[in-house]
Amino acid sequence: MGVVINTGRNLGKRGQAIVEYALVLPLIFLLVFGLVDFGRLFFTVLTLQNALRVAGRYAVTGNHLPDPVNPGQTISRLASITQVAQQNAMGIDVSGLQISSQTSGGAAGTGAGGPGDTLKLSLTYNLTLLTPVIGQFFPAGVYSFTVNTSFHNEPFPPAQQN
Repeated sequence: MGVVINTGRNLGKRGQAIVEYALVLPLIFLLVFGLVDFGRLFFTVLTLQNALRVAGRYAVTGNHLPDPVNPGQTISRLASITQVAQQNAMGIDVSGLQISSQTSGGAAGTGAGGPGDTLKLSLTYNLTLLTPVIGQFFPAGVYSFTVNTSFHNEPFPPAQQN
């Protein structure tokens, strides 16, 4: 059995490894959190596009959802469209949904139009980024985007318009 004498050579190599690790670690964290931010961004965009697509497909039918408070009655068509969008947004707030049509003069939030009308849905959403280094490239660390879609209403009975 031999005796090992530490001459200090290994200590220098360990110190070098710690310094290299300390220099590389922030870059690894930036890369990982940047990927998380961009993943959240793409998830949010795709989720809202899907929510508006499903709400638009529901809207063109002229149908109304049942009123949960008053059995046997229905809620308004605009409230029905917004509720369908919210159900398909997977926890993302769609309260800023704007619904307009040609007969309403294109003014946002004024109506979903009648049979044969063109329906337009638009939603602007602000996503706060997690990574401060990436967030500094956006005003207040928030990425703002708008999702739009338009559909042609089916020939439903005009009484269902509201």
